[in-house]
Amino acid sequence: MQSEYLVIGLMSGTSLDGLDIAACKFNFVQGKWSYELLASETISYSNELIKRLRQANDCSGFELSLLDVDLGRMHGEWVASFIKRFDLKPDLIASHGHTVFHRPELGLTLQIGSAAHITAQTGIQTISNFRTIDVALGGQGAPLVPIGDRLLFSQYDACLNLGGIANISFEESGKRIAFDIVPCNMVFNEIARLKGLAYDEGGDIARTGRCIQELYDRWNSLDFYSKEAPKSLGREYFEEHYIREIGKGALLSDIMATAVEHAVHQIAKIIEVHLLKNVLVTGGGAHNNFLIQKLRQETNSEIVIPDVKSINFKEAIVFAFLGTLRIRGEINALSSVTGARIDSVGGFISQI
Repeated sequence: MQSEYLVIGLMSGTSLDGLDIAACKFNFVQGKWSYELLASETISYSNELIKRLRQANDCSGFELSLLDVDLGRMHGEWVASFIKRFDLKPDLIASHGHTVFHRPELGLTLQIGSAAHITAQTGIQTISNFRTIDVALGGQGAPLVPIGDRLLFSQYDACLNLGGIANISFEESGKRIAFDIVPCNMVFNEIARLKGLAYDEGGDIARTGRCIQELYDRWNSLDFYSKEAPKSLGREYFEEHYIREIGKGALLSDIMATAVEHAVHQIAKIIEVHLLKNVLVTGGGAHNNFLIQKLRQETNSEIVIPDVKSINFKEAIVFAFLGTLRIRGEINALSSVTGARIDSVGGFISQI
């Protein structure tokens, strides 16, 4: 079986930052995987596209289908240009897509960004819909990154991703455990947007605010935080329990400070309960100096912040790896993580 793969991973996250593109070389030698990041880029979404994606869960079936096609074409054009610029010859593309609905209790998860159109634009086989089979098997369909954490980042006790939603992955009793912890950048970015900013750079807005105790207590008492893993969050939960609180008249800096305190409390609680000694932190929230400072104050763990490219592109790297496992016919979704009946090999293949 092939032991070296050149794969492009695509990640479009719930924080609506844009599309992360990562070209990775994976090698399988003597039973162990290693990777090299060859090229990477983040392409920001236009304000118009952000608006369409934000409103996607209220679209008609026709409008949502059209958005799926438009996004797939756009991603395909961007990837084709990326491949040409960096003179790459990838074996495959692995696309997470953009999540619109995530209701695993209903057997439903939907990521848009038509893989068929990505393949049509690039001529390269594309793997997509990584979450669907796991959800059909009774799982959460998330997180999927933990198998990459196990096989590519085993030197850390845990891997914490501070994306639109904060999630964590670690080994416990010989099994990989992972789950979503708390809405993260999707909350911070929504508050920043009301101040005319894309995000809270370095946590500067939060740093000037004061925690609103009543709101902090209300968020921490939400039912999700008392549930046992496996568990996952979607944009629907954010809209139901968070977005309505953001525009209620309090100072935005105070709401931001409260959101950071809330996220830190929930994350630190998990780190301390599971006695995690060193934690690799990636995702956009790793750039939030105020958030990281608070997290270090609230835990006894070593909070490891890697190089900028690892921070920004880890999820795209891992989805490229999930695509590699899919092509090999190897497990890329762990039932110990998702709660599915069995482990599975997820991903639909689009090819010409």
